[in-house]
Amino acid sequence: MSVTFSGKEILQLINELVSIPSPTGYTGQIIEHIRSYLNELGITNSVSRKGGLIATVPGKNTEQQRFVTAHIDTLGAMVKEIKSNGRLRLTMIGCSKWPHVEGEYCQVFSANGTFTGTILMHQTSVHVYRDSGDAKRNQDNMEVRLDAKVENGDDVEKLGICVGDFVAFDPRAQVLPSGFIKSRHLDDKAGAGLILYLLQELVEHRLELPYTTHFLFSNAEEIGYGGNSNIPPEVVEYLAVDMAAIGDGQTSDEFSVTICAMDSTGPYNIRLREHLVALAEEHEINYKVDIYPYYGSDASAALRAGHDVIHGLIGPGIDASHAFERTHVDAVINSAKLLYQYLLSPLCI
Repeated sequence: MSVTFSGKEILQLINELVSIPSPTGYTGQIIEHIRSYLNELGITNSVSRKGGLIATVPGKNTEQQRFVTAHIDTLGAMVKEIKSNGRLRLTMIGCSKWPHVEGEYCQVFSANGTFTGTILMHQTSVHVYRDSGDAKRNQDNMEVRLDAKVENGDDVEKLGICVGDFVAFDPRAQVLPSGFIKSRHLDDKAGAGLILYLLQELVEHRLELPYTTHFLFSNAEEIGYGGNSNIPPEVVEYLAVDMAAIGDGQTSDEFSVTICAMDSTGPYNIRLREHLVALAEEHEINYKVDIYPYYGSDASAALRAGHDVIHGLIGPGIDASHAFERTHVDAVINSAKLLYQYLLSPLCI
């Protein structure tokens, strides 16, 4: 019995994931959410010391194994300074850009609870600041306006807000009748959602994989080392499922799965890439092959850490990466289909 691919269900899973704040370093809530989901499916799982979640699906062959990963940590920020005017100065977590978060709602997680606010330029008011449109969008000029009655730094400290508190950007997710989903943090909760969907289908259809496969929901990809550990020695192939960046000079689009040939760390394994292309063509899956000059993945992090594995990268095309992201259900389904066929295929060694 083969797996069916419900775009509605996959988008629902993605929507659930993007609604849970998880900036890198503050991922406990989403890890527990996914772990509860895996427990309901009866899938063996464990949490690593650094907080990643590893699910293991036994296969016929246990001597040679596979490793698949998607990351659930997102861009975010941390309180850098409590300003004398009662606003907060931030420092970024990950490679977000200040113009991309201007005007965004946010949450500040303190020991005394969660506070909401808005990220604004200090010189936002056009009736006060002549340079409101020209001033640089940077750490010095951007601040959080808290939704609390505070007039100075002492008022903020009395709330329990401290330097080092995590800040999450609101996702503003929308699933549209046209099949698009637009939201922050589709990088990489789109990948995590489609993996969860496939795990559900494997369990419901009682499908046995040819190789024992580990699925890592990594929690530190945005800062470079999410998927570089907890890889069993039996693993021979490592496939990252992450977003494909769209822009000038790229082949990726919002309707296909992209197979990455190379990123900023160098080429991905040619044998695995050719294997993925052959699977896509055999099963009539819409795909692109692309190169990302300013990109790294959990798979490339694993190689930098010294793991002797064959590595690859696939994922749905996502527009406006690290900003107001968008993709289409077609890209998500094509990514899920390729991952499914890969899981059932022979090793490429």
